Amino acid sequence: MNSNGKPARVVSPGQILTRELEARDWTQRDLATIMGRPYQAVNEIINGNKQITPDTARELAYAFGTSIDFWMALEANYRLHLAEQNAKEQEIERRSSLYSAAPIREMIKRNWIKGSENVATLERQVLSFFKVSTLSDAMSKAASFRVSQNREVEIASQSAWVQRVENLAGDQEIGNFSIDRLRKAIPSILDLSNDLDSIAHVPEKLKDLGVHFVLLPHLPKTYLDGVAISTNKNPIIGLTLRYDRVDSFWFTLLHELAHVVSGHRGIILDDTEQRIGSANQSEENEANRAATEWLVDQKTLLEFVEEVKPYFSKSSIEAVALQLHRHPGIILGQLHHQKVVEYKHLRNLLAPVKPYLAKWEYN
Repeated sequence: MNSNGKPARVVSPGQILTRELEARDWTQRDLATIMGRPYQAVNEIINGNKQITPDTARELAYAFGTSIDFWMALEANYRLHLAEQNAKEQEIERRSSLYSAAPIREMIKRNWIKGSENVATLERQVLSFFKVSTLSDAMSKAASFRVSQNREVEIASQSAWVQRVENLAGDQEIGNFSIDRLRKAIPSILDLSNDLDSIAHVPEKLKDLGVHFVLLPHLPKTYLDGVAISTNKNPIIGLTLRYDRVDSFWFTLLHELAHVVSGHRGIILDDTEQRIGSANQSEENEANRAATEWLVDQKTLLEFVEEVKPYFSKSSIEAVALQLHRHPGIILGQLHHQKVVEYKHLRNLLAPVKPYLAKWEYN
C-alpha cells in the first residue's frame, strides 16, 4: 500500500481470474461451464471489456471459494484506477494544448500569467490573456500575421508577444488619431533624431498623435524588431529593440509608421534581417522606401558618398549628419545598408538607445 491507502499496483479482475484458472488448470471455457455463462462473457471479463456485476461476483465467489466482497472491491478499485488514469491523460492533453498555443514558460517567467499546477487555472489565465474563449481561437490569431517566412520561428511566441503589446496598449490613454495628421507630423518626429537625448520624447510625441507606442523585449525564437497593428481607433506600434542601436531604432520606427500612414491593415510583423520574401512584399517595399526617404535625404547622401568614397571617416560622417540634422549613427547605418562602408567599421557611432527609453520599456 502507498501513503494514501491505495494499492501500490492496481491489478485488473481479469488478471486475478487468469491466475486462479492457471492455479486450477482450468480454461476459460471450463469456468464458463462451471458458472453456466457463455464463454464470451467470461472472456470479456478477463480482458477487461465487461464489468463484474453483483450477480457475477456471487458466482465467482462460489466458483473459487472466496467472498463476494473480494470481487466487488477488486472491480471497484480497478474501475477507479481507470477513471483516474483517464483523467490524468486528459489533463496531459490539455496541458499539451496549452503549451502548443502559447509559450507558457516564458509567459510565467515574465509575469504575463501566474504559474499553476492546476491545468484548468492555467488555461483560464491563457484564455484571459488572449481575450478569447477557446485555445483554438488563441492559435488562430497568428493566422492574421503578415511576416517573413524565411526563418524558423515560434508562431505561438510571436502571437503571445503581439497580444502582450495589444494588452499593454489598451492601458494607455492617448489622443485622437488621423492618418493625415500623422503624415504631416513625420518631419516633427524626425526633428527628434538629431541627438540621443531627444529620443526620450518620441513616445510622448506619438501619444499626442494618437499612436500607441509599446517597447517590449522580444521572446526567444520570434526574431522580431517591430509590429504595426491596425485597430478601429488608434494604431499600435510595438518595438523590441532587438538591435539596440540608434540606426535600427529609427529605421524600424519609421518603417512601422509607414505601414500606418500607407493604410496597411492587419497585424504586420517585421524582422529587419528577413524582409525579402515577406507575406506581402509590395507593402514591405512601400514601407521600406518611405522609411528610407524620411530618414535621410537620399540625394544629399549620394552626393556625400561620391565626394568622400572610399575613405569614410568619423568626422566626415558627423559633418554630413550635422547638415542633415540626424544622429551620425543613422547616417552610418544607411552607409552600412548600402554596403559602401563595411559593417565592422566605425561602429562606435551606433549608440544604444535603451537608456533613453528605459521608462517606456515593459516586461
